[in-house]
Amino acid sequence: MRTTEPALALDDTTPPATVMSGAHASPDGLFDDHAMIRRVHRERAVMLHGARTLLMQAAHPLAFAGFWGSTAAQEPERAYPRLQRTAEAMATAVFGPADAAEAMGRRVRAIHGQVSGTLDHDAGPWPAGTRWRADDPELLLWILASLVDSALVVHDRFVRPLRPEERDAFWRDYRVVGDLFGLRQADMPQSIVAFDAYVADTLASERTQVLPDARAAGTTIVLQPPVPLRLRPVIRIVNEITASILPPKVRKGFGLRWDPARDLGVDALGLWSRRVLWPVLPQALAWTPHGTPAPVR
Repeated sequence: MRTTEPALALDDTTPPATVMSGAHASPDGLFDDHAMIRRVHRERAVMLHGARTLLMQAAHPLAFAGFWGSTAAQEPERAYPRLQRTAEAMATAVFGPADAAEAMGRRVRAIHGQVSGTLDHDAGPWPAGTRWRADDPELLLWILASLVDSALVVHDRFVRPLRPEERDAFWRDYRVVGDLFGLRQADMPQSIVAFDAYVADTLASERTQVLPDARAAGTTIVLQPPVPLRLRPVIRIVNEITASILPPKVRKGFGLRWDPARDLGVDALGLWSRRVLWPVLPQALAWTPHGTPAPVR
């Protein structure tokens, strides 16, 4: 894969000025505190969706090319600052002031518009020589869909199952985020039912398959990150949860072993979280700082 780097490099270490800096959800953002996107992402438990999101994204060969890059497995130290900036950009979109979110969206769209490349090997249904662009709606939609689907799966498993109308409202909110990052409304499924069908169809097709470079990058960056020895048991637990909630095709593609006993263990953990922990956990512990409403002045 050959990549054209943008004038404003994705690996620029200078933090963007539009990233959310406040500790609380802004009262004048793109969404209010009743919006489903804030109600879902304020939950600390939903942070468990991160690893699943990244592996789902990497399972799409063109999305991997556009958003991970060919050096991801060889130079993981370059990937982590980028992932951190992506997380901060999402926090800005969901919880930050509207003007900061819109400025961040303009910056992201400008960067995506300058990133393109050519596949130097066959990748799923795309032959070698295929041109790709980071602002291609197909790539952008899968990146967004991986995030949305993963957040819904984790919220249902560890917080509470969302009602159909809540799931639909969550996707409506994310269509605003998609528009912010360069997708047109016509590029996105119009309802949560259509969204679920899109995800299922994409997973069942050749458009998702874990190629060797994606498997190497996912293993190095997501499943075996360089953490202190004391945190390795935490990574093992997160990996067990991630393996349980991944679609079987993606789980197998990344070489994650699974069996019914492990599934029962994660199911039991989810049941305990939903029935015992989440109903009594104080808001200060249950919610992320960004998800807490700003104090009334």
